[in-house]
Amino acid sequence: MSAWFLTVWMSYRIKRFFDIILSLAALVALLPFFLLLAVWIKLDSPGPVIYKQLRVGRFGRHFRFYKFRTMCNDADRIKQRLLKDNQSADGVIFKMKADPRITRIGRYLRKFSIDELPQLFNVLVGDMTLVGPRPPIPDEVKQYTLEDRKRLNVTPGLTCIWQISGRSDIPFSKQVQLDKEYIASRGFWRDCWILLKTVPAILTGRGAY
Repeated sequence: MSAWFLTVWMSYRIKRFFDIILSLAALVALLPFFLLLAVWIKLDSPGPVIYKQLRVGRFGRHFRFYKFRTMCNDADRIKQRLLKDNQSADGVIFKMKADPRITRIGRYLRKFSIDELPQLFNVLVGDMTLVGPRPPIPDEVKQYTLEDRKRLNVTPGLTCIWQISGRSDIPFSKQVQLDKEYIASRGFWRDCWILLKTVPAILTGRGAY
């Protein structure tokens, strides 16, 4: 076994160890909060509490992705009528600052990224990691160039470098560039720095919609 292979293997195992410990601790601590949110979401609009979506993970593997529902129950169908109003500069991802599908409580959940907390379960089971490129939907991956696909070389994350640098205000091409820079220089302490920077990024709500 080469020294390089051993270093990579150890880095992965350490990262996975902290993913399990931190995600499990967070899920246990947040359970009462999750139950309150579930009641609030059900009272606010009809539909399930948890929104499940197919996402693309490492090496193109599909997995089931979880979020608190922040949109009306038929949001995916309505999206087809809204594609012409896409405000994403590059057109690969879909973003609208005043998306009519978002529920009243959904606007608060999305602003402070509370809707993303169920992905701690994805981290716990290994579909995701705490820090890494955000997982795309299959339709977005179909539009990827070969350079864009380099994002799929690592496990997707709950937070990432562009999430702390402007979130949805950053165009897709810049997101890809930042993700590739992260992949090239990722490490334990860099992940810690991104996790710490995620807290103020969430509290300010900048670029969240």
